[in-house]
Amino acid sequence: MNAKVFGITGWKNSGKTTLTERLVAEFTRRGYRISTVKHAHHSFDIDKEGTDSFRHRTAGAHEVAIVSHGRWALMHELRDEDEPPLAQILARLAPCDLVLVEGYKREAHLKIETRRLGAKDTASLSPGDPAIVAVAADVPQPGEPLPVFGIDDVPAIADFIAARMELHPPPAA
Repeated sequence: MNAKVFGITGWKNSGKTTLTERLVAEFTRRGYRISTVKHAHHSFDIDKEGTDSFRHRTAGAHEVAIVSHGRWALMHELRDEDEPPLAQILARLAPCDLVLVEGYKREAHLKIETRRLGAKDTASLSPGDPAIVAVAADVPQPGEPLPVFGIDDVPAIADFIAARMELHPPPAA
């Protein structure tokens, strides 16, 4: 996949998920096809005990696909494998205009850093990460050398990302 990839990074409770959600809605409203990748630092499950797919997985299936008229999902059990790198996940995605990646602090794709007073940590990530190219914050950021956006100024943030990623306007429908 040769999609353009842009990240939203920051500490826990810094507003990453809300900003990602709002950017997806904004880019979709503008006519772009958007995909997302969310990194979780904890174990998670999208399947519930007792479902057929859960039973397939617990019986030992390596991958389980669930398909209906409304959506499909593919679950891959890592078992004894390492967590796959972001590039491997991106390669599995269908073509789109932009992939927004939430998390993955240590990856090299361009990112915007979210900062909120209520975050788990308020230390800036940008000084240690040259891939962070802007900041979205809920408070002023005096002395910040990067472009700073209000965390709720989603149209301006989307404009910035579109320009940095050289997204061409989608054809009018």
